[in-house]
Amino acid sequence: MASKVVNYEMMKPNRKVISFFCLGSILLIISLSIGISVGAVSVHTSTVWGIILNKFSPDLVEQTWSKGREAIVWDIRFPRTLLAIMVGSGLAIVGASLQSVTRNLLADPHLLGISSGGAFGAILALLHTGLFIGLLTVPLLAFLGALFATFIVLMVSRFTSSTSADRLVLAGVAVSFIIMSCANILIFLGDPKATHTVVFWMLGGLGLAQWNQLIYPLTVLLICGLWLFSQARVLNAMTVGDETASTLGINVTKFRFIIFVVCALITGVMVAFSGIIGFVGLMVPHIVRMFVGGDYFRVLPLSALLGSIFLLWADIAARTIMPPEDMPIGIVTGLVGGIFFVWLLRRK
Repeated sequence: MASKVVNYEMMKPNRKVISFFCLGSILLIISLSIGISVGAVSVHTSTVWGIILNKFSPDLVEQTWSKGREAIVWDIRFPRTLLAIMVGSGLAIVGASLQSVTRNLLADPHLLGISSGGAFGAILALLHTGLFIGLLTVPLLAFLGALFATFIVLMVSRFTSSTSADRLVLAGVAVSFIIMSCANILIFLGDPKATHTVVFWMLGGLGLAQWNQLIYPLTVLLICGLWLFSQARVLNAMTVGDETASTLGINVTKFRFIIFVVCALITGVMVAFSGIIGFVGLMVPHIVRMFVGGDYFRVLPLSALLGSIFLLWADIAARTIMPPEDMPIGIVTGLVGGIFFVWLLRRK
């Protein structure tokens, strides 16, 4: 059975993994502090943590800051950095999971068309249907779009007899182009005044983060992330090959389909709140494997941690490169990811 795939000795954390996790946790806290501090208006880190502590425990710290700085920290930058952590974590674990079930190290939600499907659903909600069920409209249609893209990829792979895990990526790339063409048609037919905002959103950004909306990506990330971690043994088996996984009692087709649906849910919700942010799911799992190996009991949580840190710094760069303009974060991740992609090709 699948429970025999990974020896329990592999599940025991070693010093290298513990050191990597502790160092990453410290770096995450430092990155969070810097992410809240920097911007068009700089706020000292002591003031940042004073404001945060006072929000959780009033009068714990003597208030020496203005109401304006408090609003900048609590209402704008803190939710923005938390959203960066969620989106970075979500995209990283999606990329790691897809790389397992497709057995293709270049697989990520962007290349497989899942991000494009999520974007299509979000654009449909923003330009054409309106928020008919309130704030849930955009994430719901984004998820349905991502799920629809997943079904299309699976149908195309069957239609073209591309049933191998490797050729799923090729089918995903083709579907991604088709869906983005349809999304561009929606933009073309939409209100010209609103399309500017949508185009900026398609390049990726975290500037619209609000406290009352963070519960949605957080809930999806926790539920789906914990489920994916519970399937770490099966994901380990899938990296070996379909035949080997089948001999271990795994229903390969069913499991791959479930992973695609779960990844579509995570990606759709993240895309709904951040726009299209590429290459996070491609780069981060590779970097994690360089340090801790390919065991998914280690890859998944550490990918979530490193994905959070990476997107935090990408957002910091997006806010500081052209002040006071807020550069779309997708430009930063695309530049770094493209260079990383070339480096992967160089390594063959």
